[in-house]
Amino acid sequence: MRRILPIMTIVLLILVSTSVFANGAKETTDDGIIKIALVIPSTIDDMAWSEAMYNGILAVQKKIGSDKVQMDVSERLWNAVDAGSAITQYAGEGYDIVIAHGAQYQSLLSDTAPIFDKITFAYGTGYTTEYPNIFAYDPYAQEGAYLLGMLAGMKTKTNIIGIVGPVESGDAIKYNKGFILGVKAVNPKAEVRIAYTGSFGDLVAAGEIATSQIAAGADILTGTAQQSVGAIRVAQGAGNVFWLSSDMDQSSLAPDTVLAAQAYDFSKVIEQMIDSRSKGVLGGHIPLTLANGMEEIVYNPKLASEITPEMKAKIEEAKKQIIDGTLKISIE
Repeated sequence: MRRILPIMTIVLLILVSTSVFANGAKETTDDGIIKIALVIPSTIDDMAWSEAMYNGILAVQKKIGSDKVQMDVSERLWNAVDAGSAITQYAGEGYDIVIAHGAQYQSLLSDTAPIFDKITFAYGTGYTTEYPNIFAYDPYAQEGAYLLGMLAGMKTKTNIIGIVGPVESGDAIKYNKGFILGVKAVNPKAEVRIAYTGSFGDLVAAGEIATSQIAAGADILTGTAQQSVGAIRVAQGAGNVFWLSSDMDQSSLAPDTVLAAQAYDFSKVIEQMIDSRSKGVLGGHIPLTLANGMEEIVYNPKLASEITPEMKAKIEEAKKQIIDGTLKISIE
């Protein structure tokens, strides 16, 4: 984990920056190296939201060249004060792109972006950008969730399906609503039960919810956020329960349990930011959809026999309709 400067040091850094650089904006270096900073609430190996973004930056680094893209990461910054310190420190050091990977960081960027107006800031899940140098990347979680819901509705034998939710807001709500619509589209008799831990990273609470849902008869589980790892472990231990993943392919965690995943390709998000900066555009809205390829459905090859050709055909047809716009996943 990168060292974070104390708050007083950060305050002095802002004062120095605003006195030295015009309009409070620190110029980034022009050495041909794209400097990217990543601030995440969990870790780079959480098998979920944070790791998906970390892997995306690594992919861009590999594609463009490690000598052209520099990445630094600050992990475990659940606390807003610590996260704000890291964001400001990176900005003060002249990073080209500072990514605060979480909707909870939006207000922090609103405080920092106008001071460092030559630097690109980004956060997600995001819908709006208050300043022209902020990117809000916006996963259309309801799209992939709808397809996974279809799979759950066709696959369940008990007609009881469980969702292990983090907090009742943001991306989780979009995912849950899309998933339920997908289940009902193919199996109106199925019951989808939702429970929330109230946290993004409480693995124990997620496991407890999974245990309760399985005890109530659920044979398919799903959920979002870093905490999902705890629920997957419970599903794996049950032996007769499948898990459907979000954020990234989690099949390596439980090869006999994770049936499929909605995965985000954050490398394309990073590439779009870099390309926009090269054209003088420092912010904007970036949707992640099935249509633009930033969101995709990934099947676990080890469990390929669990998904019949008829199931897959229905899912692929719905995916095609979502992409061409004939199927709208309305979550209002």
